[in-house]
Amino acid sequence: MKLSGRGRGCCVATGSRDRGPPPRSPFVHQLRFSPLQKAKIAFMTLTLFPIRLFFAAFMMLLAWPFAFIASMGSDEQELEKPLSWWRKIVDVLLKAIMRMMWLAGGFHWINVKGRRALPAEAAILTVAPHSSYFDAIPVTMTFASIVMKAESKDIPVWGTLIKYIRPVFVSRSDQDSRRKTVEEIKRRAQSAGKWPQIMIFPEGTCTNRSCLITFKPGAFIPGVPVQPVVLRYPNKLDTITWTWQGPGALEILWLTLCQFHNSVEIEFLPVYIPSEEEIQNPVLYANNVRQVMAQALGVSVTDYTFEDCQLALAEGQLRLPPDTCLLEFAKLVRSLGLKPETLEDDLDKYAASVMIMKKEKVDLKEFSAYLELPVSHTLERMFALFDENDEGTIDVREFVIALSVVCKPSKTLETIQLAFQLYQSENGTITAEDLAHILKTAMGVSQINVTKLFRAVDEEEKGVITYDDFSSFAELHPHFAEDYLYVDQIGTESDLETSPLSATNGICTDFSPENAEDKNKPLQKKLN
Repeated sequence: MKLSGRGRGCCVATGSRDRGPPPRSPFVHQLRFSPLQKAKIAFMTLTLFPIRLFFAAFMMLLAWPFAFIASMGSDEQELEKPLSWWRKIVDVLLKAIMRMMWLAGGFHWINVKGRRALPAEAAILTVAPHSSYFDAIPVTMTFASIVMKAESKDIPVWGTLIKYIRPVFVSRSDQDSRRKTVEEIKRRAQSAGKWPQIMIFPEGTCTNRSCLITFKPGAFIPGVPVQPVVLRYPNKLDTITWTWQGPGALEILWLTLCQFHNSVEIEFLPVYIPSEEEIQNPVLYANNVRQVMAQALGVSVTDYTFEDCQLALAEGQLRLPPDTCLLEFAKLVRSLGLKPETLEDDLDKYAASVMIMKKEKVDLKEFSAYLELPVSHTLERMFALFDENDEGTIDVREFVIALSVVCKPSKTLETIQLAFQLYQSENGTITAEDLAHILKTAMGVSQINVTKLFRAVDEEEKGVITYDDFSSFAELHPHFAEDYLYVDQIGTESDLETSPLSATNGICTDFSPENAEDKNKPLQKKLN
């Protein structure tokens, strides 16, 4: 596969045809420390860290009884009424306690820009970029309701504080939960200010703030005005970011509390009032609000999503490198109206079609007929990913291999077995050149050296190998990629252990109905 401008684009302007190489993946965060920084962290670990941790925990425990008492006996009708005098006092006390908790964590001052809109002006606050559990700072400052996993309310202490702000809970056990959540958000948003504002992180997962990924449309389905809120952490050393590949939650907490001072900026942008077209098209609405927020932040946007993050960090024997173009491929697959999650059955059909084809190379028109899809700009972009030398033809076997990785990212050997079937000769063998084609496609890179790996598999030095040879070797060497392929093709180096997460954190639950996403409609910019 080609790693050209169109193939590598990660953080790019939506609608732009110039897809230059990204500075870094939005799902990866690296930390490297100088000897002086390491010495400072060691000193702070022994001195300031335990004090800060104690006071932060104490403040959270202090807030619990106030939140518990204020939450008792609150029915829905009472929640829609203005706060009584004693609840207003509790509200002020809790905000003060929460502010002291952040102060204990090194957030000595919080820089707030702009004016927060009234609930009647904007019922929904859309916050981005979402990069850490420290993004809870604006939640504790405003006590706006948030969308949370239902399991969060059962967490000791924290669950009580969450219930106090009257969140919208999403239940994973309820298959209809997403639809109910959107309906509840719509009901609250259209209550003419009776309910508190709802604060939503529309990215749906944590990134490293290098760009804004695709916004989930759930916050925009009600079709009401929203107020965009952007977050910045202008710290010299970024110990805040907690994303999918990088330091884990406890490491982030430790490193952040070991910094003498931590900065955060919260900027309330002008209320965004949707047009009639945006009210009818939540995806268009979400994209246009994202553009406004990206301009305010001075960052680019990317069409990649939470699902792409899962692909990039799937636990398979072939870990995708940061510059893989398979993320771009997966995005284009969805843009064509195909869902990788449901394509496994079609994968067999595509593979069988390739095996009976008289030629492996096809042009754009033949590729369109092969997929049974009309020629479109999206299909042309997908074709370009595989047209390595701009010859106007592609090897359709590479498409099948890439599709197999996207459909089954953690099942490496199944993809390789399928690839062997596509490339093997009549006696069931492949050459080193064939293996290079297979692995570079499966990893989404332009070049890869398989000489060392091929020689290790080809113990008898026959110059060819079978799938049984490769499978036996992989069983004995489950980390064959790290051991036999170039390190720079396998991932990024980090001074901290990689800690991939299994799910989004509670603040950024994805509640958008699947059928709400319509990636085929073009973005129409609207600047107020």
